[in-house]
Formats: sequence, C-alpha cells, structure tokens
Amino acid sequence: MFQRHVFGKLKPVIQPPNLIEIQTRSYQDFLQAELPPAKRDSSKGLQAIFREVFPIESFEPGKYVLEFVKYTLGEPKLSVVEALASGGTHAAPFHATFTLKEGEEVREEEVYMGEIPLMTEDGSFVVNGAERVIVSQLHRSPGVCTESALHANGQTLYSVRLIPDRGSWIEIQFDTSDVMWVYMDRRRRRRKFHATTFLRALGFGTDEAILKPFYTFKTLDTGASYRAEELEWYRFKDDVIDVDSQAVLARRYEPLSEALLKQMAQAGFPRIDVVDVAWDEGLLLKTLLVDPTRTEEEALNDIYHRLRPGDPATASNAKQLIKRLFFDPRRYDLGRVGRHKINLKLKLEGKVPSDLRVLHESGIDVIESIRLLLDIKSGREGVDDIDHLGNRRIRTAGELLENQCRIGLSRTERLIRERMSVFDAGTNGTLSPSRLVNSKSLAAVVQDFFGRSQLSQFMDQTNPLSGLAHKRRLSALGPGGLSRERAGFEVRDVHSSHYGRICPIETPEGPNIGLISSLGLYARINDFGFIESPYRRVVGGKVTDEVVYMTADQEEQYVIAQANSELNPDNSFATASVHARFQTDFVEVDPAKIQFMDVSPMQVISIAAGLIPFLEHDDANRALMGANMMRQAVPLLVPDHPYVATGLEQRAAADSCVTVQARADGIVAYVSATEVIVTENGKLGTGRNRRGGRG
Repeated sequence: MFQRHVFGKLKPVIQPPNLIEIQTRSYQDFLQAELPPAKRDSSKGLQAIFREVFPIESFEPGKYVLEFVKYTLGEPKLSVVEALASGGTHAAPFHATFTLKEGEEVREEEVYMGEIPLMTEDGSFVVNGAERVIVSQLHRSPGVCTESALHANGQTLYSVRLIPDRGSWIEIQFDTSDVMWVYMDRRRRRRKFHATTFLRALGFGTDEAILKPFYTFKTLDTGASYRAEELEWYRFKDDVIDVDSQAVLARRYEPLSEALLKQMAQAGFPRIDVVDVAWDEGLLLKTLLVDPTRTEEEALNDIYHRLRPGDPATASNAKQLIKRLFFDPRRYDLGRVGRHKINLKLKLEGKVPSDLRVLHESGIDVIESIRLLLDIKSGREGVDDIDHLGNRRIRTAGELLENQCRIGLSRTERLIRERMSVFDAGTNGTLSPSRLVNSKSLAAVVQDFFGRSQLSQFMDQTNPLSGLAHKRRLSALGPGGLSRERAGFEVRDVHSSHYGRICPIETPEGPNIGLISSLGLYARINDFGFIESPYRRVVGGKVTDEVVYMTADQEEQYVIAQANSELNPDNSFATASVHARFQTDFVEVDPAKIQFMDVSPMQVISIAAGLIPFLEHDDANRALMGANMMRQAVPLLVPDHPYVATGLEQRAAADSCVTVQARADGIVAYVSATEVIVTENGKLGTGRNRRGGRG
C-alpha cells in the first residue's frame, strides 16, 4: 500500500475553489437554464439581452408591438459521448415565446430559434465532434481612466477618459496652453471642441452655470482693505464697464489687485462680484476665455457641425445627436461594471443610481471627470496605472457569448420593424410572431463565434493538466483586446497587483509572452469580472480563520503579512517584526499593524506551477519552462503515484474531470471499461467515463 508523508509545516486554512468554476459558473449565469423563467435575473445573460431588445414597436406607433415573454431550453439531441463519436454538436433546442399586440388583439406564440451549445460538466463544449474551450479575456475595464503623455516640448499633458462598454468614448485633455479639449470617440479624434462647449451642450448654458460646480462666488466691498495674498486668487466674475465713459475697467476673469480695487471704488462701484479660484489656480477659466460659444444653442450647433460636417444644424437636431450618443441605452451602455467604477472613482455613490447604464442627465459624470482632471493637473491626484488589475477585468465565456447574442438580436430589430411596416393583412393573412422573428438570428452568431472567434479554441487534450490549464487561461488578445504587434513591454510584465491573482510564472515563451497568462490557484472572479484573492483577517495582532476575498484595489488599503510568517500556538505573531506587503512595497512592520495575512504560500501561483516540487528553489525562467512542458507530457498508459508530490495532484485530477467521481457515498456495485455503478441509498446512479474509447 502506497503511503504519503506530508512534510509541510502550514495547515491549509481553506481549499482552493473548484478549478473549472470560472467556466461553469459563467455559462450557468448566461443560460440560467435551471431557473424557472419568472425567477431569472434580467440583468445578465440571455434574459438581459431579450429584455434590452424587446419590446419592438412598428414604425407606425401603436400598430404592432412585439414583446418577449420567456425562453426555454429543451433536451439535447446528442449526449456528450454521442456528439464526440458522431461528429455532432452537444446542444439544446432553444425556444422563445413572444406576444404580438395588434390593437386590442394579443397573439402569443413559441418560436424555435435554433440550437445553443451546452457546456459539459468539465467546462468545455463539443462542437462538430471536437471539444472546444472559450478562453477568458483580460481587457480594460469600462469606467473612468486617467493618463499622462509627454509632449514634444517636454510638457506633461493630462487626460481623463469616460470609457463605456458600448458607445462613444469621451476624452477630456489639456493642451500645451492649459486649455481643456473634448475628443469624441477615437475614430473621430481630430474633431475636437472645448470642454466648456461640451458642458454648455449638456445644459450648463451660461458661464455662471459652468463655474458654479467648481468655484465659489463672492461679493467684495471695494472700500475695504485686503492683503495681497487674499486678492491673489480672486478673478472678476464679469466685465466691469464705466457707466459714464463706457470704458472697460476690468475684463471678466482678470486677476484682482489693490490698484484695480481702488479704481473700482473711485468709479462708483461699492461692491464687485468675484470668483474664488484658489483650489485650482483658475485652470478652467483659461478654457472659458477661448471658448467661441456663449449659449447652449451655440454650443449644440458647434458640436453638430464638427460631428456632422455638411449637414444643416438646428438646435433640435443637435440635441437629438447628443441624446443618441450618450443618453440612449441602445447606443450607449456603461454596463454594470462601468457605472460601478465611475461611481467609485468620482465619489458618486448615493448621487447617481448604480443601475443607471447611461450618463446622468444632470451632467454630473462629466463635471466630476473635469474636477478629477483639474485635481490631477494641480497635483492633488495621481494618474492611473493601466496595467493594474483594478483597471482590468475578465470577460468570461458567458459574457463573450452574451455580447455575440446581443449583436445577433440587434440585427433583427430593424428587420422586424420593416416586416411590420410592409405586411399586408389582406394579401398575407394574419401576422404572427413566427413570421416576424428570424429564427436563425441567434443560432447563426453563436455558431460563428464558436467556429471563428480567436477566443474559441480546440481544447488542449495532451494530458489532464493541459485541459485544466486551458480552461483557466486568461488572454489579453482577441476582439476588443490587444494585438501582439502593438503590445509593449509594460503590459506583458509581471505587476504587483498580480499577486495571488495571475500566476507570474506560467506564460508562453514566444510572441505571446505576458499576453496569455493563468489564473492563480486560490483566485476567483467576482460579479463585476474583477479577480479576487483570499486573505485571513488579523485582529489585534492575532490571525483569525475568517477569510476575506479582496480585489486588487481593495487590497492596497491594507498591510498584508505572508502566509509563512511564524505564529505562536495562540495565532499571534512570534517575531518582533513581520515581513508584509503594503501597496507596491515589501516592508517590515510591527505585528500590531498587520491587518490581513495570505491564506497559503501557493496562492501566488497557478495549478501548473503548483505541481512543480521545490518550486521555490528553481530559477523563474526554468520554472516557466517546467510549467509549460508539464502540459506537454504524454500521459502514462498505467497511471502511477509520483514519488515526490506537492499535494495538488489529487485536486488537479479531480477538477479536470478525467476521473469518474461518485456524487455521494455508497458501494460500488459494478465496474466496466465504460461505466461505474454506485449504490446511492438503495438506488443505482451511473457515472460514465466518456474517454474510455480514445485518450
């Protein structure tokens, strides 16, 4: 009998989560097949897409309205084993129920919309007889992003971007003269206009309305005496004109001085209105002074001329354009993640609803973005690190498919409206939902995604580990991501925020180095798509067994000790100073200052790197090769125990699903090459080894 001796000194606090959960949970959220239609979450998956696109109304208001009721998934025609053997697809028939309202008459009908591939228990798909895996994509999170760039004259230019999930980007940037410009969408980058013009178009028509959110207005007594440093940051609110001579005594936004104040008193002005610009030294005033527009209508026309050159501009046309670009949920969508990040970054919690997916009608998103840019320019805030995992999120299999299905259903929207308008009841009979909805619209885009997407790949089946590692892979490539030609060194490099989230070792050695990586052993993806890592809470210098999952942003606020820190029997720290991490630094601190502790020394690495014995003694380059080559090893004909193990072997074998696992305790009643029968409370349950034929 084989006996395993464990030489590890640290007992595991928690076990790693299911290693293929990143795939299975995501697809369950996408389909929500187990839930009855009434209980499905309308904010995610297929349910969300149908709720976005429908109801669809005919061009003639009130004539026809097509509404979505529910969808159902039938039983798959082919099991996983049958699909692999026959070259078919393991998919379920998809039916959607619609109601068509024609005046007072309502017709309900179930429409067959093709087949949707189903995910197998081990996180893969069987499409045309081949197992495929959808690789999760690591991309820039929607929300607010701040950047700096070095101009040719040596000046640093700062910018802030409002990045939606879908729709036009808004970039607000300083030029070399400290004037703020707005660039609308990167494709139309040269069509720029002043930031204050954009604010006027959003409803801040006057100078006073623009300045009010940023500065305080004061009224000064011209007869009083003021110190020079008091007057330094006051600016005239308006032009001051002599009543008799009509001469301009002071221009708007001109700095105050004692001499000017005396001149005002002599000219018969007992009080004057000023703007206090101390907090940013009047940066916004520079843009207002060069802004060619003075009213909301002028601003709307100016923006319309720049975005639609050649078209005649009217106030209503221009207003509709702005509304379509930033306030129409069908064209502009910040997404749940984008709104969450904007509310956090711009401190808008409680002011803007968390479920608002477009810009707020008050313009507060843009106002606070400009305030953030002014804070950065004034040195009170720093710019973002775009490679930080707080600014990058994961698109899992379910979300990638959701985006494809949205494209497919959006295409049919106009087609349905056209069919409604050209339908002649006298010639064609009664209009029904099945005559309006294109049944292939959904199935076609799903099939195209599985067949042609860069992120849909043949599953690596060299050995059980290779398949498992493939499902936990993260790619920065693909649609909406980077390209290996444009990706620089910074984005490929290991970042401090990767700790416990992305493995610093396992990555390809070729042109994709750093762009394709692997999820950390204990890491999980939260509801917003950000990677979380677990930590033990430390209270009063004592380590507790309470485990808290934190994102890279949250983690930076705390002092975190390493998992191998020496502890006393009562879980207090045994040494006078403890090695810890705080933000990007490794520091030695007093045990009383420690707030959290790593759960395991292995949380830094991936499952493939975790199978290398004595990994800590290896050079990083050799460990990288070892982790990659382990995925290329040909499996043994007769499996055997390793003499030296790391303790993760059993977990890798179980979660890769190549071994048959009993769903409950029981007695093995029958074993053959293809199936194992286990008695479960007197009933027979079957677990089938579908790889019994080949490999």
